[in-house]
Amino acid sequence: QVQLVASGGGSVHPGGSLRLSCVASASIFSNTMGWFRQAPGKQRELVAAISSGGSTHYEASVKGRFTISRDNAKNTMSLQMNSLNPEDTSVYYCNALYSDYTTFFPDYWGQGTQVTVSS
Repeated sequence: QVQLVASGGGSVHPGGSLRLSCVASASIFSNTMGWFRQAPGKQRELVAAISSGGSTHYEASVKGRFTISRDNAKNTMSLQMNSLNPEDTSVYYCNALYSDYTTFFPDYWGQGTQVTVSS
């Protein structure tokens, strides 16, 4: 059973913060998990990833500003986003990943959650 539900998006001013959450089914959550984003006119990109053991990876533009974490007991992954700027505006999605960061479900992304950063 596939369950990948992202939430927590919203609208903030530059410099603001948001915390996104992703709830997944237990069988999916046992894998590496990641956050992706896709803005109009841009390709989907991996923002951050976290392995089942807690090792993390960040896209260069968000490193130092975003923090990914996971709660294995609750099958929940979070993305704390600080110092947001307009370039972070996008729809954010979560998915399960193989070790090479390719997605388990490339054809399933759900609705995602909208993040808007503007003055």
